[in-house]
Amino acid sequence: MRNEAILLVDDEEGILIMLENLLRKEGYTHIAKAGSAAEAVMAVRTTRFDMIVLDVMLPDMDGFTLCTELRKTLKTPILFLTARSSDLDKLQGLYLGGDDYVTKPFNPMEVVARIQAHLRRSSLYASDTLFSEEIYRYESFTVNRTAGQLIVGSVDTPCPAKELELLLYFCKHPNRVFTAQQLYEQVWGTIVQGDEKTVVIHISRLRKKLEIDPSDPKLIVTLRGIGYKFVPPSGG
Repeated sequence: MRNEAILLVDDEEGILIMLENLLRKEGYTHIAKAGSAAEAVMAVRTTRFDMIVLDVMLPDMDGFTLCTELRKTLKTPILFLTARSSDLDKLQGLYLGGDDYVTKPFNPMEVVARIQAHLRRSSLYASDTLFSEEIYRYESFTVNRTAGQLIVGSVDTPCPAKELELLLYFCKHPNRVFTAQQLYEQVWGTIVQGDEKTVVIHISRLRKKLEIDPSDPKLIVTLRGIGYKFVPPSGG
């Protein structure tokens, strides 16, 4: 039996029931369902969820707007599950704070596998914090795994879980080149098919938080045709 709490948000009752049944077969018992943004907001106010699966086309608010609102207070992994399948939609969802993006029609078992991958990574991340305090301090920013905190300058800067994990991974391996696929496998887990676009978008979001000029990055640099490298700022 699994103790993680999962919130499924979709206005299609059939999808909610199907995913709930599959997750219960995998041992998850704490599953909540919401058919609208209002129901989802009410749910997160009363329950601490470990994973949120979020549709975009909800009757009272689009899922992108809801994700933006949730990200003001939550670091919970968010997986978009939606019929909006254009590259622009995917980019928007990930830029706004989504950790993963799956389009309809979808393979239900793949969605369950992705949920499990996110939960597993979150569990490993939480386990690590129990045994080690991992803090990286540089002149321009500080990132603290234990506190789940990113401070840029002197400003406490909101940072979703996957962005924080990716930044910590870079900090732990300075001046080392990784391909997008390698970063995906290390930060998102290996059970699901890698998605290099997800890595690119998370790096872009980190650059907007950390770089003086995100269009000319000096900290997380791109080695064209090779990959990415974290170059620690002075004072580290």
